[in-house]
Amino acid sequence: MSVVGSYEGVIGVDVGGTRIKAALVDDAGRILARAGCPTPDRSDPEAVLSAVAEIVKALRQDEQIGGLGVAVPGIIDEPRGVAVLAANLGWRDTPVRDLLAARTGLPVTLGHDVRSACLAEWQVGAGRRSSDLLLVTLGTGIGAGVVADGRLLRGGGYAGQLGHVVVDPDGDACGCGQRGCLATVASATSLVRRYQERTSRADLSAAEVMRRASAGDPAAVAVVTDATSALAGALASAVTVFGSDTVVVGGGLALAGEQLLAPVRAALRESLTFQRKPTVVAAELGDESGVVGAALLARTWPDPAGSP
Repeated sequence: MSVVGSYEGVIGVDVGGTRIKAALVDDAGRILARAGCPTPDRSDPEAVLSAVAEIVKALRQDEQIGGLGVAVPGIIDEPRGVAVLAANLGWRDTPVRDLLAARTGLPVTLGHDVRSACLAEWQVGAGRRSSDLLLVTLGTGIGAGVVADGRLLRGGGYAGQLGHVVVDPDGDACGCGQRGCLATVASATSLVRRYQERTSRADLSAAEVMRRASAGDPAAVAVVTDATSALAGALASAVTVFGSDTVVVGGGLALAGEQLLAPVRAALRESLTFQRKPTVVAAELGDESGVVGAALLARTWPDPAGSP
């Protein structure tokens, strides 16, 4: 790993429930070096932040580092650098920025994982030609990032909770306390659960459910159809509110490609009348969008509207 001349790289870290990913990123969003490790005891912020500090140390070596960006899930107060509620990590009111700054000696910027991914796709990924972008990530849960008029929306840390838009008031209970949230129908977790409820088959992945749907398995076709229909409906509402001209779909389910995107695209266009009919595309940066976005956030904070 080397950095030419006096260039200062920025380290981005994406803290997930199962794995911590990190990278040294240049000012064009290119990854120069990577590191990572399994997430330690999630209920112990000290253990997780110590692991982050060790990864940063490994990436840093003798290079000039301009800053550290860290992306975590949940409700994030970015100006204060506090994880208000990161349920997947078991954190509440955790001063991540200050704790990591003390451990690393670097200026630290804290961001939300999906908003960071949105920043990356907007600046250097699939949405780089758009100033009105909606990113939706389909994984264990469903999140979203919104760019409107060239501004990344934060909403005091609450923006982007697309997975908790209610699509069926009489639907399944959601962990958030509501019923019938989009995440109970269209997340990777819900695809597996809903398929198993119909077939009693265990030990399946969402990718396998998608494969079975492609092969014509009636139960798989039913749950995938429900998922794409619900997702298209939620996206139609979001596009109506935000005026998005580009919808970028990321997360594990996006690996299904056109099997997922084509029906969502068709249903979305059919449901819209006067609204913009957005381009619907797959994310380009894959599972590295979070680390790239965290690094770009650190480089451009507090105004990520400009090009990195």
